[in-house]
Amino acid sequence: MKKQSLVIALALALPLALPLAASAQYTGPSTQPAAGAGASGTPYAGPSTVPAMSVKQLIDTGKDDQYATLRGFIVSHDGGEHYTFADETGRIKVEIDAKHFPPGVKIDDKVRVELTGEFDKDLIGSKVELDVKRLAVLR
Repeated sequence: MKKQSLVIALALALPLALPLAASAQYTGPSTQPAAGAGASGTPYAGPSTVPAMSVKQLIDTGKDDQYATLRGFIVSHDGGEHYTFADETGRIKVEIDAKHFPPGVKIDDKVRVELTGEFDKDLIGSKVELDVKRLAVLR
């Protein structure tokens, strides 16, 4: 009975501990305290049917739940999984799970990246965000 209780307690505690253990590899400017190491990213690096566009194009013409690819820089860590991304046309808030950062690669505001994800646009109001599903470092 004690073993079963211990197993149940550990199973319930694990999901609470994972966000603390899995932090991103972004090392640039931040509005939050520094984070530690990240998890593995998506290994596929071939062609995609998801259109590449600028931040301005996405904000001006993007539809809620559409997939888009942006190329530019993660310029700020805003806490948790929230970052600010910028290209030559503007800035947008992005949400990046730690698992999407490539392991062992330091990313700061000078490293050019490609983000692919789902565009979230409020029907009422002006909140827009890209929920990142893939992050690749551009060389």
